[in-house]
Amino acid sequence: MKNKKNKLFLILVIIAIIIVSVIYFAKMNKKGVHTGTNYYLDTVNQITLINVTDSKAKKVLPEVDNIILGIHNAMSMQLPTSELSKINQNAGIKPVKVSADTFNVVKKSIYYSNIIGNTFDITVGPLSSMWNIGNDKANVPNKSNIENVLPLINYKDIVLDDKNKTVFLKKKNMKIDLGGIAKGYCADKVYQYLKDNDIENAIINLGGNIFVMGKNSKNKEFVVGIQDPTIKDSDPMASIQTTNMSIVTSGVYERFIEKDGKLYHHMLNPKTGYPFDNNLNSVTIISSKSIDGDALSTSLFGLGLELGLKKAEELKNINAIFITKDSKVYTTKALKNKITILNDKYSLAN
Repeated sequence: MKNKKNKLFLILVIIAIIIVSVIYFAKMNKKGVHTGTNYYLDTVNQITLINVTDSKAKKVLPEVDNIILGIHNAMSMQLPTSELSKINQNAGIKPVKVSADTFNVVKKSIYYSNIIGNTFDITVGPLSSMWNIGNDKANVPNKSNIENVLPLINYKDIVLDDKNKTVFLKKKNMKIDLGGIAKGYCADKVYQYLKDNDIENAIINLGGNIFVMGKNSKNKEFVVGIQDPTIKDSDPMASIQTTNMSIVTSGVYERFIEKDGKLYHHMLNPKTGYPFDNNLNSVTIISSKSIDGDALSTSLFGLGLELGLKKAEELKNINAIFITKDSKVYTTKALKNKITILNDKYSLAN
């Protein structure tokens, strides 16, 4: 009898949620705001269209889902049937023919490795699999296991064939991990699709990789919050006003595990095998291409404050926000008058 009551209660709760959801989205639709949500690329993704008709949203949002799913199916390291998994399974054996999407992302990754150096290397797969941070089986590997896989990490051992669109890893047990760049590529592809379909105003949110288009529902530029890097799911510690830009943050509390009172974040140093250990808590990249923001937020974090800030100033169409462990906020010159600090704990330092 008790089980029947529990089941009835659960059904009533689900019905209530559905009713509230329908009312909520109906209200949104009257304002011309439509949101699509999915779970691909190991994260929750939300695409919000602003000032569009119901019929337009019904046509566009399912196709956006297909775009994200396609990239997930091609580039997920956790999916055994993905193109990326096939590349890794054939490491040291033979080249693997891949789609233009996967080929372009691998090629772009090598470009970033060449301009940034050892802080960005997609062949970090053997390490990221070992740490597994962000998953249920996350752990701190022992030193000898880490040292055993370090010789496998070298982006120069990736062989690309532009004509045949093949990718080959020279050594057995090498693994590519596109977790530091695939979402950025995906956001750019969704952005281009929306533009091609005459969507002027939208928010693309791929697990925290934000891309804002046009104007918000009040016909103003978007105000995008920068998360407090010391508290997960916290209120923003700062904000910037912008449009037609990507905003990507890599921070120590984004994904991490703790052992013996020590925090180990997910940004692994390809040279040491351990998370980058410097004076930074987070790096945010504001750029016109989200693929730039995705790759650079991690790699500039790895460079540390001084070298990272210097590199950000050198790169075209790139702006950056660096937050240090002592709660100081450093920005590239172009952002100095565009960032608003919202939390008294933090202060602009340069």
